[in-house]
Amino acid sequence: MTLEEKVGQLTQMGGGTQATGPQAATGTEEDIRRGHIGSFLGVWGAETTRRLQRIAVEETRLHIPLLFASDVIHGFRTIFPVPLAEAASWDVALAERCARVAALEATAHGLHWDYAPMVDIARDARWGRVVEGAGEDPFLGSAFAVARVRGLQGHTPGSADAMIATAKHFVAYGAAEAGRDYNTADISERTLREVYLPPFRAAVEAGAGSIMAAFNELAGVPMHANRRLLRDVLRDEWGFRGVVVSDYAGIEQLMAHGVAATPADAAREALSAGIDVDMVSGLYLRELPALARRDPRLSRAIDDAVRRVLQAKQSLGLFDDPYRYSDVAREAARTSTPEARALSREAARESLVLLENRGQILPLPKGLATLAVIGALADDTRSVLGNWAAVGRPQEAVSILAGIRAAVSPKTRVLYARGASARSDDTSGFAEAESAARSADAIIAVVGETEDMSGEARSRARLELPGAQQGLIERLAAIQKPLVVILLNGRPLVLSGVVARAPAVLEAWYPGSEGGNAVADVVFGDHDPSGKLPISFPRAVGQLPMSYAHKPTGRPPSDSESYTSKYLDVAVTPLYVFGHGLGYTRFEYDTPRLSATRIDPEGELRVQVTVHNTGQRAGDEVVQLYLRDDVASFTRPVRSLRGFARVSLAPGSAEEVTFTLDRDDFALLDADDKRVIEAGTFTVFVGGSSSAERSAQFEVTRGERLTGRGSAVPRFMRSASARW
Repeated sequence: MTLEEKVGQLTQMGGGTQATGPQAATGTEEDIRRGHIGSFLGVWGAETTRRLQRIAVEETRLHIPLLFASDVIHGFRTIFPVPLAEAASWDVALAERCARVAALEATAHGLHWDYAPMVDIARDARWGRVVEGAGEDPFLGSAFAVARVRGLQGHTPGSADAMIATAKHFVAYGAAEAGRDYNTADISERTLREVYLPPFRAAVEAGAGSIMAAFNELAGVPMHANRRLLRDVLRDEWGFRGVVVSDYAGIEQLMAHGVAATPADAAREALSAGIDVDMVSGLYLRELPALARRDPRLSRAIDDAVRRVLQAKQSLGLFDDPYRYSDVAREAARTSTPEARALSREAARESLVLLENRGQILPLPKGLATLAVIGALADDTRSVLGNWAAVGRPQEAVSILAGIRAAVSPKTRVLYARGASARSDDTSGFAEAESAARSADAIIAVVGETEDMSGEARSRARLELPGAQQGLIERLAAIQKPLVVILLNGRPLVLSGVVARAPAVLEAWYPGSEGGNAVADVVFGDHDPSGKLPISFPRAVGQLPMSYAHKPTGRPPSDSESYTSKYLDVAVTPLYVFGHGLGYTRFEYDTPRLSATRIDPEGELRVQVTVHNTGQRAGDEVVQLYLRDDVASFTRPVRSLRGFARVSLAPGSAEEVTFTLDRDDFALLDADDKRVIEAGTFTVFVGGSSSAERSAQFEVTRGERLTGRGSAVPRFMRSASARW
């Protein structure tokens, strides 16, 4: 290969969208012929990818096939709940099934490489990209990272429905200062290793074929130039052998960061740090050949990067059959199938979180004489799909209003009024909304954020209901009819005003193609809500960032003492804690039972708890186990999630749930960032949220320094997975 052909393999070009669909930008066909393009971003379709692939393998000197990449975040044509919503299901098997269907559809449209899953930990709801991840907790985040990687890549590497999964954004992107997208992150090495790195390591252990660098800097070094993390940690420490790709024009942005004076400097810094593929900036193609001719070290780095790109293409079977992903018949057969739509509805149902249900207003009877549905979002099919909805079609999505109308009795009169919009402070629709509400037996108000208020570059400094929606809720509540609030949003909102007015609040997030039907299933009692929050909901923006797994302080909050760590104007606790979620029945927990009260550091501890359904309906409960290291040489979180399991119980029945803890759960990092177990007591908490009170204590009898990295994959998921 010539040097230019090598750098071509490291060059990714963007596509454009025309009336007929995504196309290669003008002039890029000739660049393919010259061997100057190795992959495309945002170009798909069986016919389009076959045509471009034919140029690459039949009209170039080396006949190397192209890769086609895109952001398939929560479905391709069939749209599933946004990732934050999916995490609210606490069902990793379901998440893997959704990712598998997304891969089936995307690969049928010619795509090979997915820029998902996003595994960033997010503890600041101001940051818009909270919507793309699994929330605030590294254990839950690691579990969903593994599930999504396995779903996208499948269990048979080389099959024509396997995609390269990309864990992004490496690393600490979710720790952006002030919750502002692309902003600086400044965290300790301990926090980095205990909170932000574990989901990435879990993705690597699961076989993720690609990692994407983050836009942010960390400790003064932009991630696109961070050799310590991209090479020393990711490759040398973890053994990652896949492709590292820049984020969109991230290499070029090293100049804006102030660590590169020229485009040539930026290209050199990125390649030296370990960025293999340049996404759309074109700097590698323009700058690296000349640089490498003067510097043999850069030439060797190019060879290593090219080798990884070619291995990725080989793993997909493209050298054997470059057209295997570009089959028009398969594209038609696998797009938006009834099975995919059914899975979308199932996933949406499981993602819904019942935040409040005072007076047991929900479920509503289907036979109401008159039902008022209020809110612009109720009839918004685009917002149901959410941000990053790939090629999902709003006209194929089921709105909340449509789902409700389809579910109620034929004799029920459904009155719809727009009322208020998230986009405007206009109150002119209030009168119509109040009139409909007064005529109804019950009111459903659908409020929240439009889909473009959550996502990339969608940071918000205020998290109350936008527009005139809070005023609408107040007017509807004053009518004193049964009031149900349904929320569409991609982040925790400040709901103190809503909760004070509305007795029933259902968090629906952005539920996907079948969202309206799924919401109706829960609202009318055909399905019992079982979702649990994957992220804490604050009482006020001033509490952010926040997490249930905070560290203790020397002066913990106290209502009876002044000089303690608290606010003057609001409680320090969340409005809704991590793991919170109600159902239509009640669950009670016995005190957990331990297999031993004293164990050595190499031992395992079984924790058993009996869960009782004491209500009148069948239901699912997500049983959660938290662990606290009571006294340690470094401060530890007040509790950390270390296990969860779903149980389905009939009224009056009970089930025993068993968790197993081991050295990976007991360990902490010492002053040298090495894993150790320290002698002392630990407390386990078991219940239906992070505020669980049922507890038991045990003692680890002696300390031990551990060898090896351990595993970031949750114990219950450590079955064999496909390696790439």
